[in-house]
Amino acid sequence: MTEDPRGDEPGTGSTPLAHEVLELLAASGGTLAVAESVTGGLVTSTLVAVPGASAVLRGGVVAYASAVKHLVLGVDLDLLAVAGAVHPDVAIAMALGARDRLDAIWAVATTGVAGPDPQDGQPVGTVHVAVTGPHEVITCRRHLFLGGRAAIRRAAVHAALELLRDQLVSDLTGRSAAASTTPTPSRRPRA
Repeated sequence: MTEDPRGDEPGTGSTPLAHEVLELLAASGGTLAVAESVTGGLVTSTLVAVPGASAVLRGGVVAYASAVKHLVLGVDLDLLAVAGAVHPDVAIAMALGARDRLDAIWAVATTGVAGPDPQDGQPVGTVHVAVTGPHEVITCRRHLFLGGRAAIRRAAVHAALELLRDQLVSDLTGRSAAASTTPTPSRRPRA
């Protein structure tokens, strides 16, 4: 067997998208926390499969049970009781809780239904992904994936890394656009 030049371990699930996310975090001086329910640790596992992930990844929390979402990540019990665990506000609260508790600049969270049965009135394949970053930037997307449990969870991992990548790029381009539009002192023409 030939070794992957990037150093990926066989069978660990590292992806080019995970490499890109980690490179963007390193370039921006960012750190990352992960909160997972539906993905059960797969987002964190995909990231740690990339050599050097420890430079930016603070850690991950698998909060599969609602009680853990509340106790470890600080998700409001009333929100969980009223909306259920499969809700965009729960994904956002999970991301905020992970970011705060793991002392990171960025966080990504996943919650959803992989099946076989619907949950909290949501159909199988419903996944909410939330990203929070500096400047109180919060983004949440709802997805409806098709397939069995494994396919839904893989799709959710990809969606989480893709949304995180998009937010990192947006933050970096916003910062560089702001830096490039900063006025420079002008020189007065000589008389």
